[in-house]
Amino acid sequence: MLDLTPKEYSERSALTVNPAKTCQPVGAMYAALGIHKCLPHSHGSQGCCAYHRKFLTRNFRDPVMASTSSFTEGASVFGGGTNLKTAIKNVFSIYNPDIIAIHTTCLSETIGDDIPSFVAGAQIPEGKLVIHANTPSYQGSHVTGFSNMVKAMVTYLSENSKTPNEKVNILPGFVNPGDMREMKRIMKAFGQEYIMLPDTSGVLDAPMTGKYEMYPKGGTTVDEIIDSGNSMASVALGSFASSDAVYALEKKCKVPGKVLKTPIGIKATDDFLMAISKLTGKPVPAELEEERGQVVDIMVDCHYHYHGKKVAIFGDPDLVIALTEFALSLGMIPKYVLTGTPGEAFEKEVKSMLEESGIEGKVKALGDLFTLHQWIKEEPVDLIMGTTYGKYIARAEDIPFMRIGFPILDRSVHSYLPIVGYKGAMRIIEMISNTLLDRQDRDAADEDLELIL
Repeated sequence: MLDLTPKEYSERSALTVNPAKTCQPVGAMYAALGIHKCLPHSHGSQGCCAYHRKFLTRNFRDPVMASTSSFTEGASVFGGGTNLKTAIKNVFSIYNPDIIAIHTTCLSETIGDDIPSFVAGAQIPEGKLVIHANTPSYQGSHVTGFSNMVKAMVTYLSENSKTPNEKVNILPGFVNPGDMREMKRIMKAFGQEYIMLPDTSGVLDAPMTGKYEMYPKGGTTVDEIIDSGNSMASVALGSFASSDAVYALEKKCKVPGKVLKTPIGIKATDDFLMAISKLTGKPVPAELEEERGQVVDIMVDCHYHYHGKKVAIFGDPDLVIALTEFALSLGMIPKYVLTGTPGEAFEKEVKSMLEESGIEGKVKALGDLFTLHQWIKEEPVDLIMGTTYGKYIARAEDIPFMRIGFPILDRSVHSYLPIVGYKGAMRIIEMISNTLLDRQDRDAADEDLELIL
């Protein structure tokens, strides 16, 4: 048996162990759910669709509906054209959505199905729409799939009718419904009309009414997506999840776009509010200024809980970049920063932030949790922040663990509560402080027990 050191493990290039991501169709399905009366469609096997639905259902604790082309051996050999045409006909006939959003799977991508040609030959009822995005599972991550589907919405639907609507397009990125609600609250505080694309609030956090609705009230309407081509500007929150759609909209409809970080923490939220203020000519509302002051007060009150603590952060790139920036503003030391999504821009941006703060840390895109575990074994940290899968590292190394990001499969309610904006910053500070204080209380209890014994 080879005696591999942790350093040699971390330099693997041909093997992924415990990836810090999931596949593109999951993100594409989530994005499609953000369109009102849209049924996501998985062009591949029934098992793929079932997995993606289950994954989203477990995270959001809400039923996720999607249809599938139900590939069998025949479709795998001869192509899935017949399956897709039959599926489109049946879905409109039985489930009556306004729009079907098709995403591909690794199987249909590998055999080279020509989706636009299949759709062109399908029976689509008058007034109904079909869009598609190519989302091969063996490339990118769920964030890539989300980005591809949002770009497809713009490419297929957005139009510039030469009639300005004086609205601002907000592309929230891959965030929870609760985060989208908070972003909409901020826009309402400005008194500014907007189009949010996509918008899963009211879909995956819909209230219990006692009656099942396949298409809840939430989501961006098709008319709104079309009208997004008439907006005064677009703001992409998170470059990995939202920038492609903004650039496509700028190219197609001449709507100027601005790409910002996901508004997590003080600085990123400041940048978001100032961008809206500059675009609209409206001052930052007093109620948001008050919330900012509250966050600063909390940071001062609780600084001794987390200041100087070393932290490992992993998850989706847009979230991790903003979370790293916030951790630095709290006086924490981001020792290890990792995402499973590929992209040199991630490493460049995070390394720049660490260097500016005089911190030596390890940063990796397209990384996995085995690598993160090896780093932590070499030099432990005081806190791990990331998705559910970080609990195995935390348990093995006895390190406090704070769940944040996607997916969180072993806790509930998180998708209703924002981590963006100043309100979200308060919640993140609370979670960090309480997680570290719980460890201090436990250690103190252990010391007391030792004294008693």
